[in-house]
Amino acid sequence: MRKSAWRVAAAVVALTAALGACGAESSSSSASPGADDGIKVGILHSLSGTMAISEVTVKDAELLAIEEINKAGGVLGKPLVPVVEDGASDWPTFAEKATKLIARDKVAAVFGGWTSASRKAMLPVFERRKALLWYPVQYEGLESSPYIFYTGATTNQQIVPALDYLKEQGKTRLFLVGSDYVFPRTANKIIKAYAAANGMQILGEEYTPLGHTEYSTLVNKVVQAEPDAVFNTLNGDSNVAFFKQIRSAGITAEDIPVMSVSVAEEEVRGIGPENIAGHPVAWNYYQTTQTAANEEFVAAFKAKYGADKVTSDPMQAGYNAVHLWAAAVEKAGTTDVEAVRKAAAGISLERPEGRVTIDGENQHTYKTARIGVVRPDGMIEEVWNSGEPIKPDPYLKGYSWAAGLADG
Repeated sequence: MRKSAWRVAAAVVALTAALGACGAESSSSSASPGADDGIKVGILHSLSGTMAISEVTVKDAELLAIEEINKAGGVLGKPLVPVVEDGASDWPTFAEKATKLIARDKVAAVFGGWTSASRKAMLPVFERRKALLWYPVQYEGLESSPYIFYTGATTNQQIVPALDYLKEQGKTRLFLVGSDYVFPRTANKIIKAYAAANGMQILGEEYTPLGHTEYSTLVNKVVQAEPDAVFNTLNGDSNVAFFKQIRSAGITAEDIPVMSVSVAEEEVRGIGPENIAGHPVAWNYYQTTQTAANEEFVAAFKAKYGADKVTSDPMQAGYNAVHLWAAAVEKAGTTDVEAVRKAAAGISLERPEGRVTIDGENQHTYKTARIGVVRPDGMIEEVWNSGEPIKPDPYLKGYSWAAGLADG
């Protein structure tokens, strides 16, 4: 599996280099991407393939934010014009589409990605062309880029609080299950370092390809290991198969709770609440989060897309990203990338999850950590929160046990 992963990484690097060489057009940040009839912005998510179960709804939320901004008068007096592209759950495609949006469409910013593999594929494109990517999903940390704003959680705002919660609940014997790419492998490296420093045991560590659907062997390994809990970093529709097969094996949340960091309300619908009820999740927002801004957001989303639709953390973070970028552009008085980057530092807005603030040093956001439990009706009930927004620490500098993790 590791050789395969390295081949994919090499292919991505080669493709992004080739795209840079063939892109004769410069996407200089000083160029004005806003035509007289509007300002183009890119929307880039997997609308097909294994990750579509998670990413389509993020696209929908970003389009809702654009609609709201346009109804309020637009940005700098101009309407936003979305250019939507499909990353197709394929990392080289994300790099290709990002190049197209920047060089050909000349968008002012791109909102997109889900998996860390997609973000890693796009990162050199945005850095080389000095364009802005607003990335809306929780991730493994150990990264920052001057041309990426991270509006989802970094490690100390999700994974570390999830581990603290499990430890407080007496769940110290863990089994790690993840998809085979950069986010789960890096997250589990961090989890193992935390465990070693906090008297926890890792009883097993298993990875499966994205889109994998046969989990009977892995479920048997979990049962035989007898862990206190499973820490789950599977992504996409693999979660559907995993939880259904866990349930079919007769394992309930009372027997072995599965803590997930990539399963939100939208994924719960696909899994089936009956297969995941009682299991814990770690995020910064739930549809049930009690804020005035959230009541308005949920109502607006359902009004646009249907009363049966649900909201979730990643889509809310994508929605926030559009509003945060718009606020930074208004403050800068221009869509110029360097001016927007400078203006964005310290911008603070009341969002559905609560107050979010952009950290000017690392371009991540302050976020409140929340642990929830999936209810039988498919909603998630919050059982713990951090009480206030947590300063982002993507390199885990505030944790002695994390020393050296960013180097390896």
